[in-house]
Amino acid sequence: MSTYRVAQVATAGGPFELAEREVPQPGPGQVRIAVDACGICRSDAMFVNAALPGVGFPVVPGHEIAGRVEVLGDGAEDQGWQAGDRVAVGWFGGSCGHCTPCRQGDFVVCDNLKVPGWAYDGGYAEAVIVPTGALAWIPGSLTAADAAPLACAGVTVFNGLRCSSARHGDLVAVLGIGGLGHLAVRYAVAMGYETVAIARGAAKSDFAEQLGAHHYIDSTAGTPVAEALQSLGGAKVVLATAANSAAIAATVDGLSHRGELVVIGADSEPLGINPAQLIMRSRTVRGHASGTAQDIQDTMEFSALHGIRPMIEVLPLNRAGEAYDKMLSGAARFRMVLTTG
Repeated sequence: MSTYRVAQVATAGGPFELAEREVPQPGPGQVRIAVDACGICRSDAMFVNAALPGVGFPVVPGHEIAGRVEVLGDGAEDQGWQAGDRVAVGWFGGSCGHCTPCRQGDFVVCDNLKVPGWAYDGGYAEAVIVPTGALAWIPGSLTAADAAPLACAGVTVFNGLRCSSARHGDLVAVLGIGGLGHLAVRYAVAMGYETVAIARGAAKSDFAEQLGAHHYIDSTAGTPVAEALQSLGGAKVVLATAANSAAIAATVDGLSHRGELVVIGADSEPLGINPAQLIMRSRTVRGHASGTAQDIQDTMEFSALHGIRPMIEVLPLNRAGEAYDKMLSGAARFRMVLTTG
């Protein structure tokens, strides 16, 4: 093909439009991916609305990419990549390699992190150029539509759990069972934690049970969430996927001694936690970023092994605006995925 289609936004906060572009060629250390699927993440709105510095327009969002290596730039083959390889790319779209975090081997918090849709065109497209350091192999049992959300939503909760202080058999609570949380509950159960799902409303109890949760706490039932957690013995870890600072703060007193609150859900409001809540029981609060390409690969392999798949709704690329609006409005309860086929 000589041209390919992208779904782009021409101005900050503007509508999505389909555009034709000349097919790009990868440079040294890069590959061109033929995109099969791309998940829609709420954080795409930061780029669409120019809420982060350096966003250039027109912008092509998308950092939950799944596809096939199509063309290799110089040096890519030497790193083990071949045309036809099925690959995924997530929030981690490459690192600079020379900042202090990179020199310490902590690439996901690189000072110059290359997020697709921000540092370069993202996956709302039929093709995308990415650095080889961002690539993760997709297991054969995963479809592209299933793999795409695992590159961001999946790896974030998977890595958040496995990097936490929880150990096999510990009580672990997941706050929110939506697009991130439904995967977090499945992972927590598969990792051997006694798993608590926390959400709003008694009606979600059956869903939590379907996900495998051992306990369900309805945050609207009248009993404070912290009290309900303490009645179960106190949570070693609370993984907060809900983007609600008040709801996140309400879990702190439900932590056990030396318990850990891992914050993933992003809210602009400050957390209402006082120092005594942390000091008296030696609790910790930690923010958690996504994961590297290897972490994404680990997430996909774990998902394949345990039969874990994201709950998705699929729309074609030419309906990107509709899919994005559905995600943003909350009408999509779980994950929206664009496909190019």
